[in-house]
Amino acid sequence: MVFFFTSSISEPDALKKPANYAENDWHSALAQAVRDPDELLDRLALPESLREPARQAADRFPLLVPRSYLARMRPQDPADPLLAQVLPLGAETQHVDGYLADPVGDADARRAPGLLHKYAGRALLVTTGACAVHCRYCFRRHYPYGEEPRRLADWDPAFATLAADDSIHEVILSGGDPLMLTDSRLQEICRRIGDIPHVARLRLHTRLPIVLPERVTPELLQVIHGAGPTPIVVVHANHPRELVDDCAEALRRLVRSGMTVLNQAVLLRGINDQVETQIELCEALVDLGVMPYYLHQLDRVSGAAHFEVPVETGLTIIENLRRHLPGYAVPRYVRETAGGEHKEIIG
Repeated sequence: MVFFFTSSISEPDALKKPANYAENDWHSALAQAVRDPDELLDRLALPESLREPARQAADRFPLLVPRSYLARMRPQDPADPLLAQVLPLGAETQHVDGYLADPVGDADARRAPGLLHKYAGRALLVTTGACAVHCRYCFRRHYPYGEEPRRLADWDPAFATLAADDSIHEVILSGGDPLMLTDSRLQEICRRIGDIPHVARLRLHTRLPIVLPERVTPELLQVIHGAGPTPIVVVHANHPRELVDDCAEALRRLVRSGMTVLNQAVLLRGINDQVETQIELCEALVDLGVMPYYLHQLDRVSGAAHFEVPVETGLTIIENLRRHLPGYAVPRYVRETAGGEHKEIIG
C-alpha cells in the first residue's frame, strides 16, 4: 500500500517528480560512493603522508563518502572542513583515557531489540546500522548493530514494548540512518508506529539530505507524511559549505512539503569551532527554512578525541551567536551524559 499526502500549503511541487528524476537515483549514487582511502586521496590530490594512516584507520572504521559530498571539498586542502569530517586519520587508532565505545549509555537504555528508551515521553528505534557517510566522530561507530533486528518480524518485541507504554508520545527513528531503508521497509515501520494510538509524533534523525540529497524523493515524502503521527525531520549539518546546490534543494523540498525540519550539529575542532563559521551555518540553515536545534559537545567516543573542542570555546561561540542572530537562529549548546534524564544544556 502506498500513502499519499494532501497538503494545504502553497508549494505542492515539493511532492512532484522533477523533470530529470529517475527511479532509484539514490541507490545508484550510494553505489558510486568512495570507499577506498587511496581513491579519496587521489581524487583530492592530498599529501602522500596521509595515505598509510588513512588505510590503518579505515581498517577499524571503514571510509564511506558519497560523490555529491566529495564534490563540495577543496582539492589539495587537507584542512578542508568537509574532508576533515570523513578522512580517516592515525589519531583514531590512539587510546585516550575517558573515550569509550559507548559514551552515551546506549547499552543500558536498550529495552528490546532495536529499542532504546532514555528520556521520558520518547523512545528511539535503531532502524539500521547503515549510513551514507561514515563521520569519523560518530558516537555509534562501535555500536553492535549485528545484534539488532533485520527482518520485519524481528521488530515485533520493540513495537509491543512501545504499545504497552502509553507514556511514550514520540518515537525517534535513528541508526545508522533510517533513510537508508527502502521506501517499503520505512513505510512498514512508520505504519506500525502509526498503529500505536498514544504515539503522536514521529521524528527521523538523518544525515542523508546533507550527504546524499538524491534520497529526498517524492515517494519518500509521501511515506513520511502518510505515517500518521506528526513528522519531524532532524538533519545533521556541521558547516555552511555543506548546504549548497543539491543539498540545499533537498532541504527545500523537505520544508516545502510541510515538514518541520531541524538541524543538530556537533562542535568539531578545526571544522566549525570559529564564531564566524557558526554564524554562517545558522544563517544558511534559517534561509533554507531549517531551524538550528542543537549544537552538541562532542560525545567522547573512542577514536574521536582529536575532534574535541573545549567547553569554554563553545560557550564563547553561543554568546556571540546570541549577539549577532535572532533568538530562533541560535541552537542550544548541549551535552549528553550516560544515564542522564535529559540532555544537559551548557551555559
